[in-house]
Amino acid sequence: MNTFNLSELQHDALVEIFNIGVGHAAKSMSEIVNEEVTMSVPSISFLNRADAAEMLGNKDSARVCGVSQHYEGAFKTEAILMFPEDKSLDIVRLMVGESVPLKELTEMEQEALSEIGNIILNSCVGTLANIFAQELSGSLPEYHVGTSEEILSATGGLGDTVVLMLHIDFILEKHQIHGYVAFILDLTALHDLQDQVDRYLAKIMGPA
Repeated sequence: MNTFNLSELQHDALVEIFNIGVGHAAKSMSEIVNEEVTMSVPSISFLNRADAAEMLGNKDSARVCGVSQHYEGAFKTEAILMFPEDKSLDIVRLMVGESVPLKELTEMEQEALSEIGNIILNSCVGTLANIFAQELSGSLPEYHVGTSEEILSATGGLGDTVVLMLHIDFILEKHQIHGYVAFILDLTALHDLQDQVDRYLAKIMGPA
């Protein structure tokens, strides 16, 4: 199916909302790692799954770590946080400290990344729910490793869906890590999201 486009105003509103969400996530992460973490959402785009997988870098079947959660309420979506696999241990090391041996680090990887996924996805979705004054409840996080295509497909039928991709920059004192959050939305969820954004814009801008 074709990619989906928002108006410039809707797009800017969503970027602003997600920036607030990752700001909350960065604060929570800073408390865990005892180091200032800044995160920003430099871009969002609506893509089909094949293009989303390509954006994640499917070259040479590079593997990606993903943490997914299913949300229902104001709209239904599968949300997935993804990092290149070669960065995942850097992130775990930040959480558990420099002194942990590599073997123990890999044993902790799934649990630590699931916790990070939970923090970031719930911050993004929680901010959407608060701003839209709607309920959105999530499942427990699930951990996946594979190519970007496998991870984007592991979360349910391909069907007629659009992927809302957030490109997130994580900046720490010694590291800069690029991650992605993907929201997989069917057409109903997509229009529900668009309606919520329009209501939010009407509320903050007042009568025309």
